[in-house]
Amino acid sequence: MKKVLAVVVVLVLIAVMFGSMFVGRRNEMVRKRENVRSAWSQVDVVLQRRADLIPNLVETVKGIAAQEQAVFGEIARARSALLSARTPQESINANGQLDSALGRLLAIVENYPQLRSNENFLRLQDELAGTENRIAVERRRYNEVLQDYNTYIGLFPNNIIAGMSGFSRDEAYFRTEEGARQAPKVQFPGAQPQTQPAPAK
Repeated sequence: MKKVLAVVVVLVLIAVMFGSMFVGRRNEMVRKRENVRSAWSQVDVVLQRRADLIPNLVETVKGIAAQEQAVFGEIARARSALLSARTPQESINANGQLDSALGRLLAIVENYPQLRSNENFLRLQDELAGTENRIAVERRRYNEVLQDYNTYIGLFPNNIIAGMSGFSRDEAYFRTEEGARQAPKVQFPGAQPQTQPAPAK
């Protein structure tokens, strides 16, 4: 009888130990997932701020460079995609398109000296630069928090608990766009193409 009781006590202790481990790790997964959501909401706020600045910037440029309609249309489409995005991955994709369109808009400015001296444009450009810095900070923080979450639920035995509890990896990272590591080549109408000097032998 004592042996049976001892076995029951041991089994109960093991069940309590595993139960508390399960609950503790599951709670940690919930906390980390909420950290990811919180970090994403910060990214979303700064992306929204930039999207709100863009119409004023475009209108200022339109007043002087009205013939650049293709770029204005591209910015409008990218901004619309960003504002209508429903998931982090959709927002990340739309953000990449908007980055590209804004880069072309700011390259156009070099063709219009009157824009570079326009007080309203310079103020908006400064606000946009500050917002871009905040976006970079929040994107980096979001990626770090997401990596922490994905790593935690991928480790053994957390991966078993994650599978039982419905937690899954999230791959919606901000990544460098293809070709973003190369300097863009900007050629203005009427400008002579510059040749690269031959490498020294």
